[in-house]
Amino acid sequence: MRVVLPIIILLAAAVVVGSQSLFIVDQTQYAVVTRFGEIKRPITQPGLQVKTPFVENVTRFDNRLLRIDVQTASMQDKDKQILEIDAYVRYRITDPRKFLVRLRDEFTAESRIANIVVSELRRVVADSDRTDIIGGETTTLADGTAAVKPKLTADGVDTREALTREVIRGSNQAVQSTENDFGVEIQDVRIKAADFPTSVEQSVFNRMRTERSVQAQRLRAEGEQQNNTITADVDRQVTIIRAEAERTGNQLRGEGEGRAIAIFADALEQDPEFYAFQRSLEAYKVFLAKNATLVLSSQDDLFKYLESPEPQATPTP
Repeated sequence: MRVVLPIIILLAAAVVVGSQSLFIVDQTQYAVVTRFGEIKRPITQPGLQVKTPFVENVTRFDNRLLRIDVQTASMQDKDKQILEIDAYVRYRITDPRKFLVRLRDEFTAESRIANIVVSELRRVVADSDRTDIIGGETTTLADGTAAVKPKLTADGVDTREALTREVIRGSNQAVQSTENDFGVEIQDVRIKAADFPTSVEQSVFNRMRTERSVQAQRLRAEGEQQNNTITADVDRQVTIIRAEAERTGNQLRGEGEGRAIAIFADALEQDPEFYAFQRSLEAYKVFLAKNATLVLSSQDDLFKYLESPEPQATPTP
């Protein structure tokens, strides 16, 4: 019993000392070994590591891509219009020693980095108009409907992408400057939303309604103009068709009357007496239509057919 107890004590002491001397750095982590607050060495490679027990401590940091949701801030664009900008940042720790010295932990890093990014974002937004921030501009399609198409820079880059690139560049210059030197690199900045404040939403909606009303009136005016043009063209064509039809009708009537006169002339040449008799009958229909009383001279040519129905002989030349 006296032998077993010391062995147990030694084993317990070995376990305690071993747990204080050995530690594992995961492949998703960086580690910094400190002794009484003084940094002894950073560890950037994963694996089993050794430290002085009870004297040295280990601080671990995530070496993966970290995200910061920036608090929504009011910013002025180039036209002095207030926009509510909601964005997020992705950064990575590149030097755990500097990160520990300057920022101590990720919570402090979020606050410091977010402030720098918001400052850069405010500067870039102030030099950009709303369409650049949104990354699109309104255009009117052939059918008159409105659509949004991407707005590109002279280099063919989306304006919103170009804006965030400028923010990333300026933010990295700030966090890697001699004054700060946080030991981090900002990988990405994205604008989640760029909206008007609630207080000016109604005025914005009213302006949008006014713009749509002006557009609708313009379309109506264009439609009315097209309608008048089409109607005038149709009326002109109708007038032309009627004139041509009337001309053709007059021409046909003239030709018909000419042919009728020619036929009558031929008939007159063939039998003048019969033609005279037919014309007299037609005259009788007019004069004697309603029991009228007709007074004629006995020598009148019209009376001779009433006096004797027999045709008179044509004198021999």
